[in-house]
Amino acid sequence: MRRTARLRLTLLYSGLFLLTAVALVALIYFLVVYSPFPGPPTAPTAPGGIDLPVPEPQVKGQQAESLRRLLVNSLIALAVMAFASVLLGRLTADRVLRPLHDMTAAVRHITAEQLDRRLAASGPDDELKELADTFDELLDRLEAAFTAQRRFVANASHELRTPLTLQQAMVEIALADPAADVGSLRTVLERLLANGKHQERLIEALLILARSQQGLHHRQPLDLAAITGQALDQRGDQGVRVECALHPAPASGDRALLDRLVANLLDNAARHNIPNGSSPDGPTPRGWIKVATAMESGRPTLRISNSGQVIPPDRVQTLLRPFQRLETGRRATGDGLGLGLSIVAAIVEAHHGTLEVHALPAGGLEVTVTLAGSVS
Repeated sequence: MRRTARLRLTLLYSGLFLLTAVALVALIYFLVVYSPFPGPPTAPTAPGGIDLPVPEPQVKGQQAESLRRLLVNSLIALAVMAFASVLLGRLTADRVLRPLHDMTAAVRHITAEQLDRRLAASGPDDELKELADTFDELLDRLEAAFTAQRRFVANASHELRTPLTLQQAMVEIALADPAADVGSLRTVLERLLANGKHQERLIEALLILARSQQGLHHRQPLDLAAITGQALDQRGDQGVRVECALHPAPASGDRALLDRLVANLLDNAARHNIPNGSSPDGPTPRGWIKVATAMESGRPTLRISNSGQVIPPDRVQTLLRPFQRLETGRRATGDGLGLGLSIVAAIVEAHHGTLEVHALPAGGLEVTVTLAGSVS
C-alpha cells in the first residue's frame, strides 16, 4: 500500500493518541493498586448495628474483583477511543492536507503554454500559504524566462535570416544580369563578403551570450584596471577623446568573458558617440569617453561614460535586452548587432555583480559594473 502523507499523518495522530490513552490507563491502574492513600474496607454490619470484623481473604477478593472490573472497563474504553482516534486522525489529516490537494490539482493544469496561471492561495498566513506564494514566485521567474527565450529565438532567427535573404537576392540579381562585367561581379562579391563577416560577428556574439548565461565554471584572480588598459591599447584612436583614471581593482572571474565585457562597453561608447567632422553650421564637437576603475566599498568597479545622442530614461533598460537598438536609422546588417549591452548584462550576472546604466542629461550613457572581490 502506498504510504501517502494522509496515511502517515493518520497513523501519527492515532499512534500518539493511543500511546497517551494507554499511558493514562496504566497510570490509573497503578494508582489504584499502589495508592499511597488506600481507603478503609467497608465492614459488614450486624442486625443490631454493630460492625463486624471483615475477614482478610474477603477484603482481598473484593479488591481483586474491583481491579479486574476497572481493567476490563478501561480496556473497553481504550478500544472505543482507538477507533475514535483513527477516525479523528483521518479527518484531521484530510483537513490539514486539503490545501495541498488543491495546490496539486492547480499545478497539474499549469503547462509551458499556461505559465500565467497562479495558485493564489488564501487563508491564514501559515507554512502552506508560504509554500504556495513561493511557488507563485517561481512561476513568475519561469514565465519571464520563457518569454525572454521566445523573444530571443524570434529575434535571433530574424537577424540570421535577413542577411541570408539579402545574399541570395544579390546573387540572383547578379546571375540574372546578362551584361554583368567583372567590376559589377566584384562589387557583389565584396557585399557578400561584408554580409558574411556580419553573420560571423553575430554568431560569435550569440555564442558568447549563451556561454555567459550558463554561469562560470572557473575563476582566476585578475585586475579590472589591467584588462581595461589592455583593451584601450588594442583599440587605438577611435576618433573620440578618451579620459582614463585606472586605479587597481583586483577581482576574480573568467578572463575571456571580462575581456569581452570591457570590449563591448568601449565599442558601444565609441559607436554611439558624437561623430567628428564638420557641418554647414560649423564644426561638430568632438565626442568623449571617460573610463575609470577603482575599489568602491571594497568591490572592484568599472565605470564607462560617453557623449552621444540624448536617450530617453525609459529606453535605458530596454537596451539591455537582446537585439534592442535605438532608432538611429541603421539597418540590421549595419555595424550594430543589438547584443553588446545584453552580453555585458549576462557576463555581470554570471559574475554575481551589479550593472547600472544611466542616461546622461546632455546625451550618452554611463555604465557602472561592480564585481565581487578578488579571490584570496
